[in-house]
Amino acid sequence: MSRDDAFALSMQGLRYRWPAAAHDAIDLDELTLMPGDTVFLRGPSGCGKSTLLSLAAGVLLPDAGTVALLGQRWAGLGAGARDRHRADHLGYIFQQFNLLPYLSVLDNVRLPLRFSPRRAQRAGPGAAEALLERSGLPRSHWAQPAGRLSVGQQQRVAAARALIGAPEVVIADEPTSALDEPLREAFMALLLSHCAEAGSALLFVSHDARLAGRFGRVVDLPAINRAAGIEA
Repeated sequence: MSRDDAFALSMQGLRYRWPAAAHDAIDLDELTLMPGDTVFLRGPSGCGKSTLLSLAAGVLLPDAGTVALLGQRWAGLGAGARDRHRADHLGYIFQQFNLLPYLSVLDNVRLPLRFSPRRAQRAGPGAAEALLERSGLPRSHWAQPAGRLSVGQQQRVAAARALIGAPEVVIADEPTSALDEPLREAFMALLLSHCAEAGSALLFVSHDARLAGRFGRVVDLPAINRAAGIEA
């Protein structure tokens, strides 16, 4: 068994520089998550958070070092295989939601199951409805196009989509930024309870320091990313 196999997500000796940039965006020794870990990743704008999440998800490949999801290094897979591995094992909550506005709420939540038979089997019948019920989104909204929902409602749909089928790793990029306090509390309860039930590791990025106490570990990205704060 390689060292990567012990982790849900492993990033080792990582370096990445955007094309034509003068300096690296990411330069860190190590960031790892064990199965079931909950990690709150914080740092100011410009410290490399979005770049790091893209590397973690295999959307970007590092210039040096390794990134592995469930022991499988992204760089060892072709583009199609990366897509399949991501669809099977990773849930992602985007800051801008990335819902398909013309699809219904239910169809948006079920979308990962169309790309991953593995997650569809784990989800079983009624999984989308159960997630939406727990999110507090009224049933009267479920058949509506997602583009008609409020910002806060769309965020809850995006969370349900990421959680369906119990992916082993969930990445959340500023997921509470559009929510007021009551909805934020309900959202966090939903996200953390589902990750705990599924044994999913959670990498959560936010500027909201009030949320940090809910997590098993808090990581300051500028403290581990030697590239943070370097002028381009």
